[in-house]
Amino acid sequence: MNKIIFTIVVITLLSSCRYDNEEMLYPNSGNCDTTNVTYTNTIQPIMAQSCTGCHGSSSPSAGIDLTTYSLVRASAEDGSLYGTMSFQSGYSRMPKGGDKVPDCSLNKIQAWINNGYPN
Repeated sequence: MNKIIFTIVVITLLSSCRYDNEEMLYPNSGNCDTTNVTYTNTIQPIMAQSCTGCHGSSSPSAGIDLTTYSLVRASAEDGSLYGTMSFQSGYSRMPKGGDKVPDCSLNKIQAWINNGYPN
């Protein structure tokens, strides 16, 4: 009886210890809100999560700094921000050596660009 209880407890603990990312589990769930996308509320957090680890120090990788609105906007205006993050041909894939950012994040970046880069 003790072995059965122990086994149930172990299985319960192991099955409850995981990280579920809704966007990765359900990529087409329709929960991607691209309305009212602004740099401060939407784009800057994406940059902080995916880009500024390499492109945000005192000596940013490849000389590309993505820590301010004006610098991110300049990268978006020349097409390199979306091109690199969406793995388009002709652009270096970013994040370097990592997975492409989630489609929802890319959709938000595209909406921000299409709406004229609101801050």
